[in-house]
Amino acid sequence: MKLDLKLYRGYANDEELVVFGHLFESWAPDKYSIEKKGIKHAYAILHKFRIKPLKNYEVKLRFRDLEVTTKTMDDGYFRFTIPYNEDLEPGWHRYEVICKMHDFGIIETGELLKPYKSRFGIISDIDDTFLISHSNSFFKKLYVMLSKNLNKRKVFNDVVRHYKRLSIAGQDNKKKASNSFFYVSSSEWNLYDFIEEFAALHDLPKAVIKLKDIKTGLSDFIKSGRGDHDHKFIKIKDIISFYPKLKYVLLGDDSQHDAYLYEKICKSFPLNIRAVYIRQTSSKQKDKINKVLENIESMGVSVCYFRNSEKAIQHSERIDII
Repeated sequence: MKLDLKLYRGYANDEELVVFGHLFESWAPDKYSIEKKGIKHAYAILHKFRIKPLKNYEVKLRFRDLEVTTKTMDDGYFRFTIPYNEDLEPGWHRYEVICKMHDFGIIETGELLKPYKSRFGIISDIDDTFLISHSNSFFKKLYVMLSKNLNKRKVFNDVVRHYKRLSIAGQDNKKKASNSFFYVSSSEWNLYDFIEEFAALHDLPKAVIKLKDIKTGLSDFIKSGRGDHDHKFIKIKDIISFYPKLKYVLLGDDSQHDAYLYEKICKSFPLNIRAVYIRQTSSKQKDKINKVLENIESMGVSVCYFRNSEKAIQHSERIDII
């Protein structure tokens, strides 16, 4: 049996590091090419959901002088949460994960982030926040996903400019240091490589990416990105708890539940949230979203409900974030 490891970007603070990934039989859901078009691209996307994760397999983390072993969970997911107080300079660092079965083994290399000292952490949704996804229309979203490879997908105008300015906000050495970005989405881990490559293609800030539980069947593809969004609250809560001294900027959209989620985050972390940005995805603003944002603003958090990113940039300038 062939093994395949998929590693994701981890992160560290002064006391702990976190590394995570999946173990699969035969292949991880990332074997497709940006060059594929038409039916070949559609098949490659569907193929991402025809995978077999391996449970209860032993995996070993190597990072500098550290070696730690754990086992995969029922869905093939593994996570190392390790005490680590050795000196670690800010920036991205390489790590290795090894899995052996009988005489066969596999080694993969990933990255983890030790943030630079900064004023802000930036937490952003993905679909219809920077990636145009048509989440308001179930069939259009599926059509776009199946018919357009990532080099044909689009970002909103000026969103890259906004994110780049947020990445250096408050930094003294803007050429070396940057604020830490986290992309948190209800898309599944199956689409990790698509999101990672799309962000790189459009020169969006390099980020730790946190997604929803992996899916293993074609019927799950139909429900991709839908359903319960509570996992996003848990993942955002974990990020803020891991870096509790930072102020955070939260970015989302009004196509799903971001405003309500961010309201809950503001209530849970009353001193940590500097601003909330919600993108308007239809021709008119939604009254219920405005009411939620009014409540967030009453807690001392600056809010911006915008259709075009230029408005969000002007707001960030006005409140002295950028």
